[in-house]
Amino acid sequence: MTQSDLSHIRTWIFDLDNTLYPRRCDLFAQIDVKMTSYVSELLDLPRDEARKIQKQYYYDHGTTLQGLIINHEIDPHHFLDDVHDIDYSPVSKDEGLRTAIEALPGRKLIFTNGDVPHAERTTKALGIDGCFEGIFDIVAADFLPKPAQKPYEQFVSKFDIDPKEAVMFEDMPRNLFVPKQMGMDTVLIIDEQYNSTTKEPWEVYNRDEEYIDHVVGDLGTFLNSHL
Repeated sequence: MTQSDLSHIRTWIFDLDNTLYPRRCDLFAQIDVKMTSYVSELLDLPRDEARKIQKQYYYDHGTTLQGLIINHEIDPHHFLDDVHDIDYSPVSKDEGLRTAIEALPGRKLIFTNGDVPHAERTTKALGIDGCFEGIFDIVAADFLPKPAQKPYEQFVSKFDIDPKEAVMFEDMPRNLFVPKQMGMDTVLIIDEQYNSTTKEPWEVYNRDEEYIDHVVGDLGTFLNSHL
C-alpha cells in the first residue's frame, strides 16, 4: 500500500454498495437471496445448485448478471428490477457523510455495478441524494462490470475526467486495479464489523497491494480529514 496526499483531487468517484454505506447494513444479503431465486427459476434448478452457478458467474464475469447475459441471453433490465426489489431500511441517514461530501472541492460522481434506480433509492435512504453530479451504472457500461477496463474508459470519457486529478473509493480491491493504472488515487473501504456468509474469498482486502493508496474504515471521517 502506498500513501498519497489528496489536495490535487478535483473529481471524487464513489462506488455505491458497501462504500457509501457500511457493509454491515448487508443490503447485498437481500440481493444475494433474490439472485439465487432468479437463477433457480430461470434454470429450473434447486436453490443450492442455482447458488453455485450464481457464484461461479460472479467470479468469472464480475457480476452474476454478466454471466447470465453471456450464457442464457436474459433480459438484463428484468433481472435488475427483480434483484433490487429490496428493503432499504437497514441503511440509515448519515448527515455527517452528507456534510463531508458536499464540502469536497470539485465534482462528485457515483460509478456502480448496480443500476441508477438502485443508486437513487440507496442515496435517498442515506440522505445524500442530490450530492452527485452523475451516476454511471451497469446499463451505461453496456452491462460489462468492473473490474473490466472498458467501463472505466467509458466512464472517464463520458464525464471528461482527468484520472490524475481523480480518486476512486471502492470496497472491492480488484476494482481498484484499473483506476490506479489509469493514474487515479485509490481508497479501499473496509468494515471491520462485517461478518457475512455472502462475502467471497476474492473480496477480502489486502492492505499491501501497490494499487491501493489508502485503507479506511469510516468514509465520512476520512473525507473530513482531507478537506
